[in-house]
Amino acid sequence: MLNLEERRARTERVVARFRRRPFSWTGRRTCLHLARAQMVAFGHKPPKMPDLRSMLAAKRALTATGHAGIMELLDSLLPRIAPAGMLIGDLALMQGDDAFDAVVIAAGGKVLGYHADDLARGLVPIAPVVSQPFKAAWRI
Repeated sequence: MLNLEERRARTERVVARFRRRPFSWTGRRTCLHLARAQMVAFGHKPPKMPDLRSMLAAKRALTATGHAGIMELLDSLLPRIAPAGMLIGDLALMQGDDAFDAVVIAAGGKVLGYHADDLARGLVPIAPVVSQPFKAAWRI
């Protein structure tokens, strides 16, 4: 397992690729792309992502994997952990929009991800609140 400094450094490299770049299906900047990039940075070998150019294409691709949702997909790739046990760089799932839940990266007391109210800014810090707890978390 990586030490905390290495986890921080690898996470920062991934975040730097997505920071200040708006959410975009066609630009391959979604929480799914973020999660895959994080897995690769930590030495995992997730399956290649199909060309997701729209929400509909993403739904079809997810269905084609045989998983009911993002949670089930991540369960098939990573070990699930308690959200309270997240280390820097781990992934978590939060309530998203009507189509998908949102994958975020743990960043020490907060998480980083695309927020529906501010997609144009790129990745933003999100402070989890009691009214919107994590649905699940995974060790990277």
